[in-house]
Amino acid sequence: MAELKYIEGYPENIRKEIDKVTKTREKRINYTPPAMTMKERDEVLRIHPDYAPGGKRELQVGPNKGNLAPNEVADLLEAYPLIEQDEVNISQVDYDTDILIIGGGLAGTSAALWANDSGIATERILLTNKLRHGDANSIMAEGGTQAADREVDSVMKHYIDTIGGGHFENKPDVARALVEDAPLIMKWLCELGAIFDREEGGDLAEKLAGGLSVKRMHSCRDYTGLEEFRVLRDEFRTREIPYLEHYPAIELLTDGDRVTGAVLWNLETGEYKIVRAKATIIATGGYGRLHIRGFPTTNHYGATFDGVVLAYRVGAKLRDIDAVQYHPTGAAYPIQIVGYLLTEKLRGSGAQPVNADGEAFVYPLEPRDVEASAIIRECYVRNKGIVTPTGLRGVWLDTPLIEIKNGKGYIEKAFPGMIRMYKRYDIDIRKDPVLVFPTLHYQNGGIETDPAGRTNVDGLWVAGEVSGGVHGKNRLMGNSTLDCLVFGRRAGMSTAEYVKAHKGENKIALDHVKRYVKNLEQAGVKCTRRAPIILPDYRGKAALARMIDVF
Repeated sequence: MAELKYIEGYPENIRKEIDKVTKTREKRINYTPPAMTMKERDEVLRIHPDYAPGGKRELQVGPNKGNLAPNEVADLLEAYPLIEQDEVNISQVDYDTDILIIGGGLAGTSAALWANDSGIATERILLTNKLRHGDANSIMAEGGTQAADREVDSVMKHYIDTIGGGHFENKPDVARALVEDAPLIMKWLCELGAIFDREEGGDLAEKLAGGLSVKRMHSCRDYTGLEEFRVLRDEFRTREIPYLEHYPAIELLTDGDRVTGAVLWNLETGEYKIVRAKATIIATGGYGRLHIRGFPTTNHYGATFDGVVLAYRVGAKLRDIDAVQYHPTGAAYPIQIVGYLLTEKLRGSGAQPVNADGEAFVYPLEPRDVEASAIIRECYVRNKGIVTPTGLRGVWLDTPLIEIKNGKGYIEKAFPGMIRMYKRYDIDIRKDPVLVFPTLHYQNGGIETDPAGRTNVDGLWVAGEVSGGVHGKNRLMGNSTLDCLVFGRRAGMSTAEYVKAHKGENKIALDHVKRYVKNLEQAGVKCTRRAPIILPDYRGKAALARMIDVF
C-alpha cells in the first residue's frame, strides 16, 4: 500500500474531496433542504437498521415471550445467570438498607437526592456503581435538555413533539410526566448551580433540535450532561449519602414475588456483597456496548444491558425493546474516534450534512431515525459517501458553516469539546468539515414503568435509559437527560413513600433464579451464554474486525 500523505489531519485523497464541499458552500449558505413529508420519512426509514432483515428474533422465555428483540439483546435475555442458587451465601447480609439504587448516573444520583428530600435518612440509602460514581452515559450527553419554560412554548407542544418523534408508540402517561416535570427540573438544576448557556440579558439560551417545533433546548456548551451531573454529585457528596464503586449488581434478591435487594460483585477483588433493601431502583443505563448489528457506539464502557437482564428474570415486563437509536452523526474519521458523538447541536447551529458531490441532501434537523436513515441511504444506496482509509463510509458535516452563519468565535464558545476532540488529530472543525456516519446511541425501549417509575414487580423501580415507554420507537434530542432527571426524581419520591408504608422484615432468596433456569431449559436454550456480561469483550478476531452487518 502506498504511504498516505496527510495535509492538516486528512489524507491527500480525502483533502481533494473537501474541495467539493468548499466550492459548493457559498450557494448552500442560504439553502436548507426542505423537511420530509410523512410519506418520504416512511420511505427512508426502510433503510434504518431496525427494519433491515436478519437482525432480530422472537424471545423464547419470560414475560415478553414472542416479542421481537435484536439478536444481541435476545442473547442476554436468554442467557444463564452468572451465579447458581447455592453458589453464594446470602445468609450473611452486608448492607441492610431502605432504598438500594443500582447505577450512579443522572437517574440514580437524582433518585438518591429526592428520596432523601422525601424523608429517607441518608444512611438508609445505598447507591452502588459498576465503575466509578458518574461513569455513565449521562456525563457523555453533549447537546442539551428540553424544557418548555417560555411563553412561546408549552407543555402540550413538548408532548406532541415527543410522541410524534416516537412514532406515536410512547406510553402516554409517562410521556406526559416527562414534559410536565421539565420546567421544575430546569429550575432545580439552576438552583443547584448548573451553568447553562444564557443570552446577553441573562435569560436561558434555547436552541432548536431535530423534531422540535420550537426552540426548547437548554445547553451547557457541548458538555451538558457532565455539567448537570457535576452539581448533582456535589450535592450527593455534601449530604454524605453512602455509595459503593466497582460493585455491579449481578443478581436481584427476592421474597416470593417481591424484590428485596441484590447480590453485588466487586470487579477488582471478586468479593460478593449481599444487600437487603425494602425498595430497589435500577438505573443502569443502556446497551451501546452490545454493538448491535456491528455498529460503533457513543456509549461508555459499562453500557451492557445489565439492569434489563436482572429485572426480566424476576418477571418485569419490557416495552419497545426492538427499537434501537442510531445517532445520525457519529465520527467516521479518524479511526481512533469512530463512533464518538458529534452533538446534534452542531446541526442546530448551522452545520449541514453534505454528500461527496457537495450537495446538502437532507434537512439537518429531521428526527434522529430519519436523519440517520438518510445518511445511510446516501452512503450505501446512492453511493455518494466518502470512503475512509479503513474502508468505512461517511458524509461530510460542514462545520465551518456554523461560524459563517453565527460569527467568528462561535464554535470555540459553543463547542469546546468538539474542538478539543478533533485538535488531537490535527483537524480544525472551524476550517474543515468532518466525516460522520450513524452510531449506536440509545436504548429506546426497556423495562416498562408507570409515571412513578414503578414496574409490575413489587419492590422494583427503574429510572433513566433502562426504562421503556417514554420515548416510544425513537427519542428526541434533549429528552434523555430529562428522562433521567424526571424519573430519577419520581422514583426517589415513590420509593420513599413505599418504604414509609412498608412494615416487617424482608426475606431474601434466589428462588427466581432457579425458576428462570428451568424456563430456559424447557425452551431448549443451551447453557452457552451467561449474563449480565458486566463489561464488553473486545478480544479475538471477531471483535477486532467488527463490521456493520446490515449491508
